[in-house]
This record gives sequence, C-alpha cells and structure tokens, in this order.
Amino acid sequence: MKPYSESCDQNRDAILQVIQPLFKDRKNVLEIGSGTGQHAIYFAQKMPQLIWHTSDKEENHQGILAWIEETALDNVRAPISLDVSRNKWPNREIDAVFSANTAHIMSWPEVEALIAGVGAQLANNGLFVLYGPFNYGGKFTSDSNARFDQWLKDRDPQSGVRDFEALDRLALTAGMTLENDFEMPANNRILCWRKS
Repeated sequence: MKPYSESCDQNRDAILQVIQPLFKDRKNVLEIGSGTGQHAIYFAQKMPQLIWHTSDKEENHQGILAWIEETALDNVRAPISLDVSRNKWPNREIDAVFSANTAHIMSWPEVEALIAGVGAQLANNGLFVLYGPFNYGGKFTSDSNARFDQWLKDRDPQSGVRDFEALDRLALTAGMTLENDFEMPANNRILCWRKS
C-alpha cells in the first residue's frame, strides 16, 4: 500500500508556484528526504523538463517506489539511499536540490551535514531550495510554530524549528548565498540559496 501524507497534498500547489519559475532552466533536481514520494511525483508531472532524483533513508524507499511505479513517469528516478550524516552523497550532475520539511526533524549536526553536503554537491549556479517553518531573530513567527516546536521536542529533543540566521551562516560557509526568502501559507517559508 502507498504511504500518504495529507500535508503533502495541502502544500504542493503553493510550493509549485514558487519552484516552477526557479527550476525552469534546471535539468536535474535532487530531492532530499522524499518521504512518501508524493511531492516527487506531483512536481515531476508539472515540470516534465526535469529529471527528479528522489532520496531518503532505506526504510522509506518502498513507499516512494510504490508512487513511482503507479504513475510510471519517465522523469522520476528510483530513490537513492541518503542519510545526510552517514552516506556518501550520489555522484550525479545536479543543478538544484529541493528539500521540504526536513530541517526541523533532523538533529542540528544532521542539519549541518545536510547544508555542507548540498554545498559540495551543487555545481556553480546550482540552487538549494528549502521549505518549512523557520524562526527569525530567535523568535517564532506564529503561536502555531511555537506549539509545533514543542511537539517536535517532546517527540525528539534534538529536533525543532530552526533559526533562519543559523541556516544562512551554514549556507555561506558551504559557498551558497541567499537569493530569495518566500512567504508561504501556514507560517512556512521557502529559502533559496545559490552556489556561487
């Protein structure tokens, strides 16, 4: 049976509106943390010029493959085994990296590994697009994000809503500069960095 995430369906059109123009001149997108596989399928259908490379930890591969097999799209690739702090990153020509709702469920060392890995993976002019809730100036942008952060920490004390400024410092260290910060529904954002 295919896994299903309601939030994927709720946020996909808002995300698509932002990433479609960003990815219009891209060829290969690596998605980090493909989860159920729903985003990969939806975005690959809407942007047929892209090859969408899925990736996640092994335990999520079966679900991602179920979505890929059902839709039989020729521009979605089978999941790469990628645990950002453990696995060797794929040696592929990638000109964009997309990740949704990952930074807040990772530990901080994993977030550091994620951004360092993306910086090393991307060629010059490559884009890193990160979707999720973020804090600014160490403060929550909404009461719902504060409650979400508490829920995350109750589940795993190492997780939590991340500070934009800390992420931006990691990106700079990895050779990427912030190009856009888009406001999204439900107190989320899309951050877009370019490898320079």
